[in-house]
Amino acid sequence: ATPTRRRGCLASGRTDVVKLTDAEKGLFGTDARILFQGTDQTAYQLGGVDGRAKMTRYGVFPGMNLTYNDYHLNRAPVGDLIEINHCQEGRMECQYQDSFYYLTPGDLSISRKDTAPYCSSFPTGHYHGVTLLIDPNCAPHCLSCMLEDVNVQPSTIADRFCQGRRCFVARSSPRVKHVFSELYAVPEGIRKGYFKVKVLELLLFLSVLPVPPVALEQRCFTNSQVTLAKEVCQYLTDHMDSKITIQELSGQFNASATLIKSSFRGVYGMSPSAFLRAQKMHSAAD
Repeated sequence: ATPTRRRGCLASGRTDVVKLTDAEKGLFGTDARILFQGTDQTAYQLGGVDGRAKMTRYGVFPGMNLTYNDYHLNRAPVGDLIEINHCQEGRMECQYQDSFYYLTPGDLSISRKDTAPYCSSFPTGHYHGVTLLIDPNCAPHCLSCMLEDVNVQPSTIADRFCQGRRCFVARSSPRVKHVFSELYAVPEGIRKGYFKVKVLELLLFLSVLPVPPVALEQRCFTNSQVTLAKEVCQYLTDHMDSKITIQELSGQFNASATLIKSSFRGVYGMSPSAFLRAQKMHSAAD
């Protein structure tokens, strides 16, 4: 039987549904549109003034969806779910109140949006990655029956990593790479079953992943640092034809060269001069 949508839950799509549901509008915004919708796959197009994005979502288990993200914009959709992100290319900025952290290629993050809401954006305007979205109210409670030796209930894993902290970030490592690398090249003929295997593998992996004592705050940047970096970025973008030195930026923004370089690299992953070269190359390519 063709799976049906359940109100308030993430479920597999139907071939006869082309309009966004209320849950999809909450996740992707009202400007999103459906490019394709099949039994277990839905492709969305997001537009607007911030750029364009394509999101392809696959229903894996009830209440559990795997999404491939191809973003060329600045702002990401937001929803009230457990979210597991893996960054393949680019950078993702996540803001919690006045603190910011950044996912770089190979990094993994776990957040529980219903208790720690945040907004995401993409400083370089380019991001590719995979997201596992879990609605704990709709996810099966029998996953531990499939893996009897380990408790892999999604809510239990979220509590383990997110309780007492805003979220959890694991930096790139061979173990994280092993879990996610194969998801970026899945043969279509085995995709449906393979996603189930990989989601179970991911939950099993997370159930034994150590939670380091290092607080997330030690990896975060302050609002003032991020604001400074973005103001410098805007200034560089507005003066792309000029050769601007770090000393000129220091005088322009009344900040030390060290603070400018560290703040800028923290947000954009490169120095101001490297960013300016990259922007000139993109403009020439366009």
